[in-house]
Amino acid sequence: MKDAHEHLDKLMQELRRGTITIGVLSQLSEPQYGYSLVTMLGENGVHVEPGTLYPLLRRLEKQGLLESKWDINEARPRKYYLLSKTGKEVYDLLVVEWKSIVTSLNHVIEDKGDDIDGDG
Repeated sequence: MKDAHEHLDKLMQELRRGTITIGVLSQLSEPQYGYSLVTMLGENGVHVEPGTLYPLLRRLEKQGLLESKWDINEARPRKYYLLSKTGKEVYDLLVVEWKSIVTSLNHVIEDKGDDIDGDG
């Protein structure tokens, strides 16, 4: 039988899958390359593996949310990503939705907590 940690790990993977996109988009108002994104997100507590990030970047670019440009002036060529006009609009809408979801869930969680304490 699974213990709570095994359930938590699986549920956290599902939760993170949906939220990493918002985290990535939030960092692309200025051009960034993959490794810089991994580092910036990690410094802000959003840990994403390169094996998760690069397919996401390619998918977002294919969907028209990102633009990319190769910089071949460095010793190692790097592909830089930036929000497209549509990507910026989608990101702004996602932030509104995210804040609404957080507010709703906080309300539900806090109400549930009151019931447990016998106050509700």
